[in-house]
Amino acid sequence: MPGTLQLTLFTVGIALLGTLLILPPGIGLAWLLARRRWRGKVVLETVVALPLVMPPVATGLILLKLFGRRGALGVFFERGLGVDIVFTWKAVVIATAVMAFPLLVRAARVAFEEVNPRMEQVARTLGAGPWSVFFTVTLPLARRGVLAGCVLAFARALGEFGATMMFAGFIPGRTGTLATSIYHLVQLGDDSAALKLLAVSVALSFAALAASEALLRRGRT
Repeated sequence: MPGTLQLTLFTVGIALLGTLLILPPGIGLAWLLARRRWRGKVVLETVVALPLVMPPVATGLILLKLFGRRGALGVFFERGLGVDIVFTWKAVVIATAVMAFPLLVRAARVAFEEVNPRMEQVARTLGAGPWSVFFTVTLPLARRGVLAGCVLAFARALGEFGATMMFAGFIPGRTGTLATSIYHLVQLGDDSAALKLLAVSVALSFAALAASEALLRRGRT
């Protein structure tokens, strides 16, 4: 099994990729939920929040069925593009992204809701288009909340376990993260090695959460 440093770098890299993957759709959806009203909006809100309340292994099973050889997305990626997803590092990225997505959307939505719509209206009266208003007014004013959501999503991705085990499995050197490696070592009875990885995992999660809280506090002042 890879060493502690290699596992840590792999886990951090996966969490970063997962966070980057959900960044554009997460921010876009958060703005949409904060600024627009339509019939059925509550259905979309509920679907987005599902990974927060569903068992992670259930989410992993859904991903496995979607991206499996007989799944709609699996057929597209494997047969259409020649890209394997299930039980690869890509599956780890997707699993962490899906589990972190609701946290990013919720935090960014709150940040957008706190932006005074009058500021956006002033920009429109000065001739700014929708994209210009978003990137020069809305997003800068909501940036701390959005960044806090990104960090929170990253922290969630760091500790993802259930969906990852179901969708990507545990393959040392290929799909093994800190969380899945801790579980594997405990199963083997190697508690000392598991505790070592646990300490690293706790330190990373603590640092990420502390950064998120600091950003939120600065955003309120």
